[in-house]
Amino acid sequence: MEISKETKLWMLEKMLKIRRFEEQVYDSFLKNKIPGFAHLYIGEEAVAVGACANLREDDFLTSTHRGHGHLIAKGGKPNEAMAEIFGKETGYCKGRGGTMHIADFSLGMLGANGIVGGGFPIAVGAGWSAQYRGTDQVTVCFFGDGASNEGTFHESINLASVWDLPVIFLCENNQFGISVHQSRHQKVKDIADRAKGYGIPGVIVDGMDVLAVYEACQEAVARARRGEGPTLIEAKTYRFMGHHVGDPGTVYRDKEEIEKWRERCPIKTFREKLFAEGVLTEAEYEAMDKRITEEMLAAVKFAEESPWPDPTVALDGLYV
Repeated sequence: MEISKETKLWMLEKMLKIRRFEEQVYDSFLKNKIPGFAHLYIGEEAVAVGACANLREDDFLTSTHRGHGHLIAKGGKPNEAMAEIFGKETGYCKGRGGTMHIADFSLGMLGANGIVGGGFPIAVGAGWSAQYRGTDQVTVCFFGDGASNEGTFHESINLASVWDLPVIFLCENNQFGISVHQSRHQKVKDIADRAKGYGIPGVIVDGMDVLAVYEACQEAVARARRGEGPTLIEAKTYRFMGHHVGDPGTVYRDKEEIEKWRERCPIKTFREKLFAEGVLTEAEYEAMDKRITEEMLAAVKFAEESPWPDPTVALDGLYV
């Protein structure tokens, strides 16, 4: 399959945007500028970007507590995203959602979710809506290995299978449910095997390779648009940081293991591939990185200078 130069450069730029955005979130959190928790997507960028490269603006996705990367890959604006994480009025949800409940319905981003497995029923609902309305929109449901043990996982995939709904269930298997390794919370080695119980395709892909994710999702998206139902994709990936900022991640993970995965950094390996192909020069990459870094610094400045929400309108938008 031939992938255009423009698409490859788009993928690299999106992954780099996610990385630089998350680095600014990390730095701002350590400076006590962000309330609550911050769960970073650093290391997993290839999954969101490889998937979203196949989506149209009117397609949907549901996210997790680690959702900044999904939003940016779908086209989210760094200023509004950072302001939301800071809890400011100019944020996507006017500071009410924060890092774990960020959303942009105009992009089809139906929300990050602080509830493990909370995105499954929402994704099925979006898929049913597209089917009912007779469109060929698809929904990508991102989730982690731990969420694959939730009842909502099984119920939602079963219903999507029975009704042939256009949903791609995309497991970001970063090996750990908080601090518990996959081998300790489930017997199956490959989560994709669970697709067999629902009569749908189960695909395993290298989640550190953006092109591999892109190709797997391309087939799943095409299948869904044809009305042939859902696919379960398991992307084997790794988070370079702890479960959240403040968790060193080295108590339950071997330092050598972390370094081995870091050597497979999806941005570094893809960048080197593009250099070798002549798609990109080192000077062009440095200019891209500089531009993106400045954009993320501007997003922090925007968030810092934005107003706090007015407490008198705290209940606006709620069903009370």
